[in-house]
Amino acid sequence: MDVDLTAWLGLALRWFHLMLGIMWIGASFYFVWLDLALRPPKAKEDKAAGVSGEVWAVHGGGFYHKKKYLVAPEGMPEDLHWFKWEAYLTFISGFLLLCLLYYFNADQYLIDPAKMPLKPLQATLLGLAFIGGGWVFYDALCKSPLGDNVKVFSAIWAAALVFSAWALCEMFTGRGAFIHVGAMIGTAMTANVFAVIIPNQKKVVKALLSGEKPEAKYGKIAKQRSMHNNYMTLPVLLIMISNHYPMLYSGDYNWLILSGLGLSSWPFRHFFNLKDKGITDYRYVSVGVAGYIFVMLAASGLFVTERPVGAKQTVTPAEVRQIVRTHCSSCHSDTPVNSTVSAAPGGVMFDTMDEIKKYAPRIIERAVKTDSMPLDNETHMTDEERKKLGAGLNTLETSK
Repeated sequence: MDVDLTAWLGLALRWFHLMLGIMWIGASFYFVWLDLALRPPKAKEDKAAGVSGEVWAVHGGGFYHKKKYLVAPEGMPEDLHWFKWEAYLTFISGFLLLCLLYYFNADQYLIDPAKMPLKPLQATLLGLAFIGGGWVFYDALCKSPLGDNVKVFSAIWAAALVFSAWALCEMFTGRGAFIHVGAMIGTAMTANVFAVIIPNQKKVVKALLSGEKPEAKYGKIAKQRSMHNNYMTLPVLLIMISNHYPMLYSGDYNWLILSGLGLSSWPFRHFFNLKDKGITDYRYVSVGVAGYIFVMLAASGLFVTERPVGAKQTVTPAEVRQIVRTHCSSCHSDTPVNSTVSAAPGGVMFDTMDEIKKYAPRIIERAVKTDSMPLDNETHMTDEERKKLGAGLNTLETSK
């Protein structure tokens, strides 16, 4: 029995990472909603006990009455639930997945010799430096006086991420660069929980158990980091699915496309946060939609230069098949020889001319008009070969 352990391990890590991420994001979004939906307590005893807000909700056939204390209750409850392991395990599974796919297979997925001729260890250390450096910069910015100015802080952090996206795209493959921007943001989010939010909550609990009055600043700082996480979530989700869309990461301006889409997610998140407060302002939705459409049009017409298909050339079916066999069939075959592929991606195979004809439009889009295939051009397909392939496929298309 031949078991592809790498593929099965990758599946397990992806699945685990996705499940944990949903748990973490779900809890995070819920508590942000809860905070924003709170209304002043009506009962005098609640006000006297330090309750700052309450909200009623119905779900799954039951009614819930939530209360939030301005600092903490007078006594510590016997059963107190902590929300932390969802974040920790999401980070751990994501980091293991990063190592498995991009660091252990750096030559294929991370390194682009045309950009920077790195060795696997060099590329790995460079990637880790960006991930760790991102947290150090972000944390220092939060603790500085600028951290209290939401607009200035947001502008500086966004600029730092845009710069990082550009720098990483100049050094790594498009996919490798994107995933490292996501890892930078995800690491900052997890470190917020591990190094700031949970420690501050523990200080409050310790003070209560000691009979002391907790300082309100700990809750304020934790709330700040929690809101940062709330706004950083959507760009991370975008990066998680970006590998499925070569038009995002395969062009020369991939860093601008990523930055534009990431920034366009902010108005959507802000719209829902305001709505949770009882404020409905569709201008934010309009800005988000306009931003998305602008990036789409810019990426399609300005940032992506499509290569001519080369219809004027005369290319025989045999020549087409040879180019496909050289640059595509190592993965897209009934018997792939690429060590990182156990089955043809998406079930797409080019073993026969009929199969090549069937997928001709997709081949033209991915390997002729753009450079998204072969993946990171690992077979070193030349522009001349792409034009030749396009001409041959165009002939096959018109002869159907």
